[in-house]
Amino acid sequence: MLYINNLSKNYGSFTAVNHLSLHIPEGDLFGFVGPNGAGKTTTIRIVCGLLKASEGSVRIGGTQAAVGSREMKKLIGYVPDFFGVYDNLKVKEYMDMYGSMYGMYSRDIARLTDDLLELVNLTDKKEFYVDTLSRGMKQRLCVARALLHNPRLLILDEPNSGLDPRARVEMKELLKNLHSMGKTIVISSHILSELSEMCNSIGIMHHGQLVAAGRIEDIMNHISGGNRIHIRLVSDMESAVRMLREQAGITVESVRENEVIINYGGTEEEICALIGQLIHNHVVLTGFYREEGSLESLFMQLTGGGQ
Repeated sequence: MLYINNLSKNYGSFTAVNHLSLHIPEGDLFGFVGPNGAGKTTTIRIVCGLLKASEGSVRIGGTQAAVGSREMKKLIGYVPDFFGVYDNLKVKEYMDMYGSMYGMYSRDIARLTDDLLELVNLTDKKEFYVDTLSRGMKQRLCVARALLHNPRLLILDEPNSGLDPRARVEMKELLKNLHSMGKTIVISSHILSELSEMCNSIGIMHHGQLVAAGRIEDIMNHISGGNRIHIRLVSDMESAVRMLREQAGITVESVRENEVIINYGGTEEEICALIGQLIHNHVVLTGFYREEGSLESLFMQLTGGGQ
Protein backbone atom coordinates (compact mmCIF):
# COMPACT_ATOMS: atom_id res chain seq x y z
CA MET A 1 0.00 0.00 0.00
CA LEU A 2 2.40 2.73 1.24
CA TYR A 3 5.99 2.32 0.10
CA ILE A 4 8.62 4.72 1.43
CA ASN A 5 12.06 4.18 -0.07
CA ASN A 6 15.32 5.69 1.19
CA LEU A 7 13.61 8.90 2.33
CA SER A 8 15.79 11.70 3.70
CA LYS A 9 15.23 15.32 4.67
CA ASN A 10 18.11 17.64 5.42
CA TYR A 11 18.10 21.18 6.78
CA GLY A 12 21.65 22.30 6.13
CA SER A 13 23.87 20.06 8.26
CA PHE A 14 20.90 18.75 10.29
CA THR A 15 19.25 15.53 9.12
CA ALA A 16 15.60 15.29 10.20
CA VAL A 17 14.91 12.01 8.37
CA ASN A 18 17.79 9.68 7.57
CA HIS A 19 17.33 7.16 4.72
CA LEU A 20 13.99 5.81 5.93
CA SER A 21 12.45 2.83 4.13
CA LEU A 22 9.07 1.45 5.15
CA HIS A 23 6.21 -0.61 3.73
CA ILE A 24 2.71 -0.42 5.24
CA PRO A 25 0.35 -3.08 3.83
CA GLU A 26 -3.20 -2.29 2.79
CA GLY A 27 -5.67 -2.51 5.67
CA ASP A 28 -3.07 -1.86 8.38
CA LEU A 29 -3.60 0.46 11.32
CA PHE A 30 0.00 1.62 11.69
CA GLY A 31 1.30 3.58 14.67
CA PHE A 32 4.21 5.99 14.21
CA VAL A 33 6.01 6.61 17.51
CA GLY A 34 9.16 8.34 18.64
CA PRO A 35 10.47 11.12 20.90
CA ASN A 36 9.92 14.77 20.00
CA GLY A 37 12.17 15.65 17.08
CA ALA A 38 12.51 12.03 15.94
CA GLY A 39 11.29 12.86 12.41
CA LYS A 40 7.72 11.51 12.49
CA THR A 41 5.94 14.71 11.48
CA THR A 42 8.57 15.49 8.85
CA THR A 43 8.03 12.05 7.31
CA ILE A 44 4.25 12.48 7.38
CA ARG A 45 4.42 15.90 5.74
CA ILE A 46 6.63 14.56 2.97
CA VAL A 47 4.22 11.66 2.33
CA CYS A 48 1.31 14.14 2.21
CA GLY A 49 3.14 16.38 -0.26
CA LEU A 50 3.49 19.30 2.17
CA LEU A 51 7.27 19.10 2.30
CA LYS A 52 9.88 18.25 -0.32
CA ALA A 53 12.26 15.38 0.43
CA SER A 54 16.00 15.77 -0.01
CA GLU A 55 16.21 12.21 -1.26
CA GLY A 56 14.04 9.13 -1.73
CA SER A 57 10.56 8.34 -3.00
CA VAL A 58 7.03 7.63 -1.83
CA ARG A 59 4.52 5.39 -3.61
CA ILE A 60 0.92 4.51 -2.79
CA GLY A 61 -0.22 1.25 -4.36
CA GLY A 62 0.72 1.31 -8.02
CA THR A 63 0.69 5.10 -8.32
CA GLN A 64 4.07 6.35 -9.50
CA ALA A 65 3.11 10.04 -9.49
CA ALA A 66 5.38 12.58 -7.84
CA VAL A 67 4.91 13.30 -4.16
CA GLY A 68 2.59 16.29 -3.76
CA SER A 69 1.02 15.85 -7.18
CA ARG A 70 -2.74 16.03 -7.67
CA GLU A 71 -2.84 12.26 -8.31
CA MET A 72 -1.10 11.49 -5.01
CA LYS A 73 -3.16 13.94 -2.98
CA LYS A 74 -6.36 12.29 -4.17
CA LEU A 75 -5.16 9.07 -2.52
CA ILE A 76 -4.49 10.64 0.90
CA GLY A 77 -6.73 11.98 3.66
CA TYR A 78 -4.67 14.06 6.10
CA VAL A 79 -5.62 15.10 9.64
CA PRO A 80 -2.92 17.46 11.04
CA ASP A 81 -2.13 17.88 14.73
CA PHE A 82 -3.62 21.37 14.58
CA PHE A 83 -5.95 22.80 11.98
CA GLY A 84 -7.49 26.21 11.64
CA VAL A 85 -11.23 26.73 11.57
CA TYR A 86 -13.21 29.10 9.43
CA ASP A 87 -15.30 31.85 10.98
CA ASN A 88 -18.91 31.98 9.85
CA LEU A 89 -18.82 28.54 8.22
CA LYS A 90 -21.32 25.92 9.31
CA VAL A 91 -20.30 22.26 9.47
CA LYS A 92 -22.14 21.41 6.23
CA GLU A 93 -20.53 24.45 4.52
CA TYR A 94 -17.11 23.32 5.74
CA MET A 95 -17.67 19.93 4.12
CA ASP A 96 -19.03 21.59 0.94
CA MET A 97 -15.92 23.72 0.63
CA TYR A 98 -13.52 20.79 0.85
CA GLY A 99 -15.61 18.63 -1.46
CA SER A 100 -15.51 21.35 -4.09
CA MET A 101 -11.70 21.43 -3.82
CA TYR A 102 -11.67 17.83 -5.02
CA GLY A 103 -14.04 18.63 -7.88
CA MET A 104 -16.90 16.63 -6.41
CA TYR A 105 -20.51 17.14 -7.44
CA SER A 106 -22.77 18.96 -4.97
CA ARG A 107 -25.21 16.05 -4.71
CA ASP A 108 -22.35 13.64 -3.90
CA ILE A 109 -20.95 16.02 -1.28
CA ALA A 110 -24.36 16.33 0.39
CA ARG A 111 -24.89 12.56 0.47
CA LEU A 112 -21.40 11.79 1.76
CA THR A 113 -21.57 14.61 4.31
CA ASP A 114 -24.64 13.00 5.87
CA ASP A 115 -22.96 9.57 5.92
CA LEU A 116 -19.66 10.84 7.32
CA LEU A 117 -21.20 13.05 9.99
CA GLU A 118 -23.15 10.01 11.14
CA LEU A 119 -19.92 7.98 11.18
CA VAL A 120 -18.14 10.54 13.40
CA ASN A 121 -21.25 11.12 15.54
CA LEU A 122 -21.78 14.74 14.48
CA THR A 123 -25.12 14.47 12.67
CA ASP A 124 -26.79 16.86 15.11
CA LYS A 125 -24.03 19.45 14.53
CA LYS A 126 -24.60 19.86 10.80
CA GLU A 127 -26.06 23.37 11.15
CA PHE A 128 -23.60 24.47 13.85
CA TYR A 129 -20.75 26.87 13.13
CA VAL A 130 -17.40 25.09 13.09
CA ASP A 131 -15.72 27.51 15.50
CA THR A 132 -18.35 26.78 18.18
CA LEU A 133 -17.50 23.07 18.35
CA SER A 134 -15.36 21.56 21.09
CA ARG A 135 -11.81 20.49 20.20
CA GLY A 136 -12.84 16.83 20.17
CA MET A 137 -15.71 17.56 17.79
CA LYS A 138 -13.40 19.57 15.54
CA GLN A 139 -10.97 16.63 15.39
CA ARG A 140 -13.76 14.23 14.43
CA LEU A 141 -15.01 16.72 11.85
CA CYS A 142 -11.52 16.87 10.41
CA VAL A 143 -11.55 13.07 10.08
CA ALA A 144 -14.89 13.29 8.25
CA ARG A 145 -13.47 15.97 5.95
CA ALA A 146 -10.36 13.85 5.27
CA LEU A 147 -12.59 10.91 4.24
CA LEU A 148 -14.84 12.95 1.96
CA HIS A 149 -12.99 12.04 -1.26
CA ASN A 150 -12.64 8.36 -0.18
CA PRO A 151 -8.84 8.27 0.05
CA ARG A 152 -6.96 4.98 0.04
CA LEU A 153 -4.78 6.14 2.94
CA LEU A 154 -5.79 8.12 6.05
CA ILE A 155 -2.94 9.84 7.91
CA LEU A 156 -3.40 11.44 11.33
CA ASP A 157 -0.66 13.42 13.08
CA GLU A 158 -1.20 13.46 16.87
CA PRO A 159 -5.03 13.44 16.58
CA ASN A 160 -5.48 13.12 20.36
CA SER A 161 -3.31 16.10 21.23
CA GLY A 162 -5.14 18.36 23.66
CA LEU A 163 -8.24 16.17 23.88
CA ASP A 164 -9.94 15.34 27.18
CA PRO A 165 -10.26 11.64 28.19
CA ARG A 166 -13.78 11.24 26.77
CA ALA A 167 -12.77 12.78 23.42
CA ARG A 168 -9.71 10.49 23.25
CA VAL A 169 -11.92 7.43 23.77
CA GLU A 170 -14.30 8.66 21.04
CA MET A 171 -11.39 9.19 18.63
CA LYS A 172 -9.95 5.76 19.41
CA GLU A 173 -13.27 4.04 18.78
CA LEU A 174 -13.70 5.97 15.52
CA LEU A 175 -10.30 4.86 14.24
CA LYS A 176 -10.91 1.24 15.25
CA ASN A 177 -14.23 1.39 13.41
CA LEU A 178 -12.57 2.75 10.27
CA HIS A 179 -9.92 0.04 10.48
CA SER A 180 -12.61 -2.65 10.75
CA MET A 181 -14.08 -1.22 7.53
CA GLY A 182 -10.78 -1.91 5.75
CA LYS A 183 -9.32 1.60 5.71
CA THR A 184 -5.51 1.86 5.78
CA ILE A 185 -4.54 4.24 8.58
CA VAL A 186 -1.27 5.79 9.76
CA ILE A 187 -1.41 7.52 13.13
CA SER A 188 1.35 9.41 14.93
CA SER A 189 0.94 9.68 18.69
CA HIS A 190 2.79 10.03 21.99
CA ILE A 191 0.03 8.20 23.87
CA LEU A 192 1.63 4.78 23.58
CA SER A 193 -0.97 2.86 25.59
CA GLU A 194 -3.67 3.93 23.14
CA LEU A 195 -1.56 2.97 20.13
CA SER A 196 -0.98 -0.50 21.57
CA GLU A 197 -4.76 -0.92 21.93
CA MET A 198 -5.51 0.22 18.37
CA CYS A 199 -2.61 -0.59 16.08
CA ASN A 200 -1.62 -3.93 14.63
CA SER A 201 1.79 -2.64 13.54
CA ILE A 202 4.14 0.17 14.53
CA GLY A 203 7.25 2.02 13.45
CA ILE A 204 9.59 3.52 16.05
CA MET A 205 11.75 6.47 15.01
CA HIS A 206 14.77 7.87 16.83
CA HIS A 207 17.08 10.65 15.64
CA GLY A 208 15.58 10.54 12.16
CA GLN A 209 16.01 6.79 11.71
CA LEU A 210 13.52 3.96 11.78
CA VAL A 211 14.84 1.68 14.54
CA ALA A 212 12.03 -0.90 14.41
CA ALA A 213 8.94 -1.60 12.32
CA GLY A 214 6.43 -4.41 12.03
CA ARG A 215 3.80 -6.23 14.06
CA ILE A 216 3.97 -5.21 17.72
CA GLU A 217 4.19 -8.79 19.00
CA ASP A 218 6.89 -9.68 16.45
CA ILE A 219 9.03 -6.70 17.46
CA MET A 220 8.62 -7.50 21.15
CA ASN A 221 9.54 -11.14 20.58
CA HIS A 222 12.59 -10.16 18.54
CA ILE A 223 13.82 -7.62 21.08
CA SER A 224 13.20 -9.79 24.15
CA GLY A 225 14.26 -13.00 22.42
CA GLY A 226 10.92 -14.70 22.96
CA ASN A 227 8.05 -15.00 25.39
CA ARG A 228 8.46 -15.51 29.12
CA ILE A 229 5.92 -18.13 30.14
CA HIS A 230 5.07 -19.04 33.73
CA ILE A 231 3.92 -22.64 34.24
CA ARG A 232 2.47 -23.55 37.64
CA LEU A 233 2.63 -27.18 38.73
CA VAL A 234 1.16 -29.28 41.50
CA SER A 235 3.78 -32.03 41.41
CA ASP A 236 6.35 -33.84 39.27
CA MET A 237 8.47 -30.71 38.94
CA GLU A 238 11.63 -32.66 38.11
CA SER A 239 10.21 -34.52 35.13
CA ALA A 240 8.48 -31.34 33.83
CA VAL A 241 11.75 -29.40 33.94
CA ARG A 242 13.63 -32.26 32.26
CA MET A 243 11.04 -32.44 29.50
CA LEU A 244 11.08 -28.70 28.92
CA ARG A 245 14.88 -28.63 28.67
CA GLU A 246 14.74 -31.32 26.00
CA GLN A 247 12.50 -29.16 23.78
CA ALA A 248 14.19 -27.19 20.99
CA GLY A 249 13.86 -23.42 21.29
CA ILE A 250 13.01 -23.45 25.01
CA THR A 251 15.20 -21.99 27.75
CA VAL A 252 14.33 -22.75 31.36
CA GLU A 253 15.01 -19.46 33.12
CA SER A 254 13.87 -20.22 36.65
CA VAL A 255 12.61 -23.11 38.74
CA ARG A 256 10.66 -22.24 41.87
CA GLU A 257 8.71 -24.27 44.40
CA ASN A 258 5.58 -24.68 42.25
CA GLU A 259 6.49 -22.74 39.12
CA VAL A 260 8.77 -22.97 36.11
CA ILE A 261 9.57 -19.88 34.03
CA ILE A 262 10.66 -20.54 30.45
CA ASN A 263 11.58 -18.39 27.49
CA TYR A 264 9.99 -19.61 24.29
CA GLY A 265 9.51 -17.82 20.97
CA GLY A 266 6.73 -20.09 19.76
CA THR A 267 3.37 -19.01 18.39
CA GLU A 268 0.15 -19.18 20.40
CA GLU A 269 -0.60 -22.56 18.80
CA GLU A 270 2.88 -23.90 19.64
CA ILE A 271 2.57 -22.73 23.25
CA CYS A 272 -0.78 -24.50 23.55
CA ALA A 273 0.74 -27.65 22.01
CA LEU A 274 3.57 -27.49 24.57
CA ILE A 275 1.11 -27.29 27.48
CA GLY A 276 -0.87 -30.16 25.96
CA GLN A 277 2.30 -32.24 25.77
CA LEU A 278 3.01 -31.63 29.46
CA ILE A 279 -0.52 -32.74 30.36
CA HIS A 280 -0.21 -35.77 28.08
CA ASN A 281 2.91 -36.75 30.04
CA HIS A 282 0.90 -36.66 33.29
CA VAL A 283 2.29 -33.36 34.56
CA VAL A 284 -0.43 -31.79 36.73
CA LEU A 285 -0.74 -28.05 36.02
CA THR A 286 -2.71 -25.46 37.96
CA GLY A 287 -2.23 -22.82 35.28
CA PHE A 288 0.10 -20.93 32.98
CA TYR A 289 0.38 -17.44 31.58
CA ARG A 290 2.59 -15.45 29.24
CA GLU A 291 4.15 -12.20 30.41
CA GLU A 292 2.74 -9.32 28.41
CA GLY A 293 5.26 -6.75 27.26
CA SER A 294 4.24 -3.14 26.84
CA LEU A 295 4.74 -0.67 24.02
CA GLU A 296 6.12 1.78 26.60
CA SER A 297 8.89 -0.62 27.71
CA LEU A 298 9.72 -1.45 24.10
CA PHE A 299 9.86 2.25 23.22
CA MET A 300 12.17 3.02 26.16
CA GLN A 301 14.42 0.10 25.30
CA LEU A 302 14.80 1.08 21.64
CA THR A 303 15.19 4.83 22.17
CA GLY A 304 17.27 4.79 25.33
CA GLY A 305 14.58 6.63 27.26
CA GLY A 306 14.02 9.15 24.47
CA GLN A 307 17.44 10.77 24.74
